[in-house]
Amino acid sequence: MQYTNLKKYGFTERFEQEASFYEGLYPARVSEQHHYIYKVISEDGELQASVSGKLHYAAEGTMDFPAVGDWVMIDRVDRNSGNSVIRNILKRKSFFARRAAGTKEDVQIVAANVDTIFICMSLNTDFNLRRLERYLSIAWDSMASPVIVLTKADLCGDLEQKITEVSSVSSGADIIICSCAEEKGIDAVYPYIEDGKTIAFIGSSGVGKSTLINHLIGREVLATKEIRESDEKGRHTTTYRQLLLLPDGGLVIDTPGMREMHLYGGNLEKSFEDINELALNCRYKDCTHTTEPGCAVRKAIEENELSEERFQNYLKLQREITYDGLNSRQLEKEKINRMFGSKGEMKRLMREVKEKKKR
Repeated sequence: MQYTNLKKYGFTERFEQEASFYEGLYPARVSEQHHYIYKVISEDGELQASVSGKLHYAAEGTMDFPAVGDWVMIDRVDRNSGNSVIRNILKRKSFFARRAAGTKEDVQIVAANVDTIFICMSLNTDFNLRRLERYLSIAWDSMASPVIVLTKADLCGDLEQKITEVSSVSSGADIIICSCAEEKGIDAVYPYIEDGKTIAFIGSSGVGKSTLINHLIGREVLATKEIRESDEKGRHTTTYRQLLLLPDGGLVIDTPGMREMHLYGGNLEKSFEDINELALNCRYKDCTHTTEPGCAVRKAIEENELSEERFQNYLKLQREITYDGLNSRQLEKEKINRMFGSKGEMKRLMREVKEKKKR
């Protein structure tokens, strides 16, 4: 079967191969989510959908339900037959997740199957390096590529200083500076957009995510609000996640503003690679970087090569991560379990793909 329409939505050979194992079902991508009611894009167009009773019953938490960006298998593509039913979720190639607000255990997937994550932070009172470090840790862990977008440059009186500070914690992520009010720097986003690739914008409310997306689409699709003059904090505009097709190819996921981002997992090795490199030079391999003699991390802090605030945030995020303290083998196992359910399930899927190719 030719999937001309779905390929515009990122239906790659990887997803097509997995979808072929489900006879009698049709692939679709989740474009909107409203609690347990979804909008999905099939080869024949948009449909409303709900999860099957079996999928609902087997779910152990919110991670086991579809999220915006997910590829799913549905039972029909004809809207005349009523709402479609989501029977299965295809394996995610990436996902950006956080701990659900108000809980210690449940996890909320913000966006799935994303190629590039734009972390938006405005250059006014929303500017917060510690929050940026948190976002970067989650973004690197998601298996998507993060890009830092500094918005509202027209409101910043010390732009060069802010850029220097962001560069010191960026861990290799590209940095874009823009002002939607002056329409400057916005075009720098375009090189990251490709046909069939998915980008997502995340950040606090009012930092300009919806304005940027409206610019990319070429019309006012998303509601926007200015930052309150009283406290320069953003007001909520987007209230739910949605996947939008861009006019020149590529897709974008808009997300509600998130002032708090509780860690589910995070790649601290990448987002704090400067600290990890310093730790290699400590006298003791199990150095806690507190009172041990010959600690390279403490020495860097004393010589102002590393800020105490960055180091304390590193320790804080380390404590939050679910697999804190695990060795490299355990970390890899945890990652496999989160993506595939188990190592055995991953191997089973790989065998099926190989067998399919031989036919």
